Amino acid sequence: MPLVGRDGWIEGVTRVESPNHDGRPDGVPISLIVIHSISLPPGQFGGKAVLDLFTNRLDPEAHPYFVGICNLRVSAHFLIARDGSLIQLVSCLERAWHAGVSSWNGQARCNDFSLGIEVEGCDDTPFDDRQYASLSGLIDALRRSYPIRAIVGHSDVAPGRKTDPGPRFDWQRLGAFGLLPGNVRDRPAPCPIAAEPGEG
Repeated sequence: MPLVGRDGWIEGVTRVESPNHDGRPDGVPISLIVIHSISLPPGQFGGKAVLDLFTNRLDPEAHPYFVGICNLRVSAHFLIARDGSLIQLVSCLERAWHAGVSSWNGQARCNDFSLGIEVEGCDDTPFDDRQYASLSGLIDALRRSYPIRAIVGHSDVAPGRKTDPGPRFDWQRLGAFGLLPGNVRDRPAPCPIAAEPGEG
């Protein structure tokens, strides 16, 4: 996979731009990758609902579940579909609204210093081999471009509030790619958690 460009976009990756982002604080390095999982409606894969959510086009009449989430303003930097295809939604230089209220190793507001990767899936279904392959290539590209110090799940930065990527996500398999730097997924130290844009 090509390196991340100077503009924060990866050349050759499908781009579907989300409006749900803003600027990162000055002088804060990108040091964390947060892995999420998502399926819309819950437990169903394919279709355009996830991209519609991230681009503020989700139709509340398309499914009863959508009524409660159609007004959310959320995004991630990347989405990996079940077939392994990769979509970039936000420049890595921008702050995507993916982590919501969060903290990691004593630092609150994870959106400020992280990159969010959504992997299409749910808590009770194994992820696809093609998704792990795509994720490994993406993580490698991101690590060659930014000083990534840890790769964690949404549940690690928002414990008790979020469960994704869930128990069916194979962290050991991801580690087998040799991509995990340092003591990845150490439990975060307690710290005050402040609100931030978006509720991911």
